[in-house]
Amino acid sequence: MCRWCNRSAVADRITAGLTANRREFLAFTAAIAAVAGLDVRALAATGTADTIFHNGPIYPMSSPGAKVEAIAVASGKIIAVGSESDVMAFRGAATQVVDLRGRTLLPGLIDPHNHVSLTALLAMLLIDVGFARYRTRAEAVAAMKAAAAKAKPGEWLAFGFYDNLLQGGDVSMAELDAVAPANPLFLLYVNGHVGAANTLAFQRAGVTAATGDLPGGGFFGRSADGSLNGMIYNEPALLKFLDIAVPKPKPEDLAKAVAAYARQAAAAGLTTLHEPGTVKPEWVEMLAKLSNSLPIRYSASFSTDMGDESKAFAALGPSSEARIVPGSRFSLYGMKYWGDGSNQAETAAQTEPYLGTDKRGSLGYTAAQAVALCTKAKEAGWTILVHSQGDAAIDQILDAIETVYGTHPVTGLNRVEHATMARADQIARMKTLGCEPSFMTDFIHLYGADYRDKLFGAARADFMVPVGAAAKAGIGYSLHTDNPAAGLPLNPLRLVETAVTRRCMTDNSVLGADLALTVDEALRGITVHAARQLGMGAMIGTLETGKEADLTLLESDPYTTAPEQISAIKVSETWVAGARTSA
Repeated sequence: MCRWCNRSAVADRITAGLTANRREFLAFTAAIAAVAGLDVRALAATGTADTIFHNGPIYPMSSPGAKVEAIAVASGKIIAVGSESDVMAFRGAATQVVDLRGRTLLPGLIDPHNHVSLTALLAMLLIDVGFARYRTRAEAVAAMKAAAAKAKPGEWLAFGFYDNLLQGGDVSMAELDAVAPANPLFLLYVNGHVGAANTLAFQRAGVTAATGDLPGGGFFGRSADGSLNGMIYNEPALLKFLDIAVPKPKPEDLAKAVAAYARQAAAAGLTTLHEPGTVKPEWVEMLAKLSNSLPIRYSASFSTDMGDESKAFAALGPSSEARIVPGSRFSLYGMKYWGDGSNQAETAAQTEPYLGTDKRGSLGYTAAQAVALCTKAKEAGWTILVHSQGDAAIDQILDAIETVYGTHPVTGLNRVEHATMARADQIARMKTLGCEPSFMTDFIHLYGADYRDKLFGAARADFMVPVGAAAKAGIGYSLHTDNPAAGLPLNPLRLVETAVTRRCMTDNSVLGADLALTVDEALRGITVHAARQLGMGAMIGTLETGKEADLTLLESDPYTTAPEQISAIKVSETWVAGARTSA
């Protein structure tokens, strides 16, 4: 997704309202950082649990296929896991016994790449014309025209979530001029790397036919005669429009939007979300305070644009673990940069051309710059996460990781974000280096057929999102939504279903059947592996004694459900730190 939330006027406005006295903040954290965690052995020795869960399949995810009969929780932590008779020994007069009644209990589900604040803000600031609401381009254009008819002349119109592949292609400047002849109009695509605008919007943004490419990879689409055609590519170019097209929210607006989004996440079975690269250091104090009222744990990483500002938070703990802001459910792990663009827009960097073209996309940085960004992150005390869609971008980041961090660094786990078109040799190299990929299986679900038929051809598309190759190689992997990039309702079980079936939504075809995961392998991608990739493997991700009691209860057992029905399983409840947060 885009870096707008970091660099825009919106972010600057929020920042102005959130900037805290750093000396006071650090004094606060130092004062309570010494507070010891709960002694789980002491809790277990009392023989009393706050809550016991039993009478349904419980999968602790501590080892492949593991299954237990009951778990006991006290003071927010798991104090016993095992047979019902053993766990019931911890029952006291005040213990709440939760009868699962055949429901399935899993560790709390985790989305390790979800732009929480950005999704919440865009939902508040943009008019949604995406695929979830309008199935065709004609329907989306009609919706924009209806909104334009209600607007005052000269007033900005900002729309979002349009899907060029699923809804029927790009929208031209001429088409948008007809939609809103009296208003500047901006349209952000769901992939976050592309937009379109009408003539009035280009005039307001100060972009003319004489405007060249922008530093950082931004550029504008052109017709054969060199004139602007309305298309806008990559963050530096998009920011010229976003910063003037949308209203500027206040800090309380952000808090309200994030809280609403967190409730949606909990209802979908999620107990932890990680926001990569779109949280500013100046927001940390507010988000940490807010996190205590949210029904989820909130994790984030900074952008490499924020190296100096991030150093104050590196003192919260070692880089190999999540830096938890004391007294909160907000944690920090790593720094992120964007190595290339979007496959759907043909801007992701490939070693081979896109199907039927001579285009290979483009890298966001030179090799030397990639090394410099990794060095900046390491020197600031962080691991690195890099958006890498195309295989050329993956080559570049693996080179940079090896140069700066070396192999299996003690500084912590480095991540390749998306790794959509990773090759088999790159998966093997990740294993050698000790870094891990995080995959967006919605690319198969939504776009698999288009990747095959329009972008890459059958052979390359069969190996897209190669999570099965990572599993076979014996390296960790996670599954994520990259919200708002897919424009779909939150559903972590959809990620599992697609990893198991590798089935395309549009034509029901299957891509790379040999790369399909088992249900157990796929669930590990949103539990144990995802937790480790956030530096939280010692806290969450499995149901083991001493870990936080983050739980997801499902109405049906995904292990026994038909693979193509896994996404339809209803979430019954979520619990965070031993307290029910959604039902």
